[in-house]
Amino acid sequence: MYSPQLPLARTRVLSSSSSEMEEKPDLFGGLESSLLHLINLHNNSYLLLRDHTEKAKKDAIRSAIRVSDLLVETVNGGVKESFVNEKRIELEIRSLAATIMRFAKQTDQWLSVSRSINTAIKEIGDFENWMKTMEFDCKSINAAICNIHQA
Repeated sequence: MYSPQLPLARTRVLSSSSSEMEEKPDLFGGLESSLLHLINLHNNSYLLLRDHTEKAKKDAIRSAIRVSDLLVETVNGGVKESFVNEKRIELEIRSLAATIMRFAKQTDQWLSVSRSINTAIKEIGDFENWMKTMEFDCKSINAAICNIHQA
């Protein structure tokens, strides 16, 4: 029925003059090679530009990473120093609280001892007063007995 179609072949139409035939292949061949050369130059410059852009991009990323690392390091350094200072202050607070508790107990003991001494001194004062009273009473009794004995 139908036969498969064969692909059409490219053909060049030749003109009748032989001088035109000789010039056209050189003209088209030179133009074609020039276009190929320009395309190759364009592709090479595009590849060089792309490589240069890629390298610049990588350099910029490395620089940005370095800057961010330095910033984080600077901020973390301050935070770390603050954290160390906070821990040192907390330890000092605990130490001072323990010292305050010890001094409070010692002060309570001193107050207790001083009250005991006060009470003892008052008792001594009372005893001394009692002794003076007893001494006066004894002298009075002795004087009365002496008066009775002499009379």
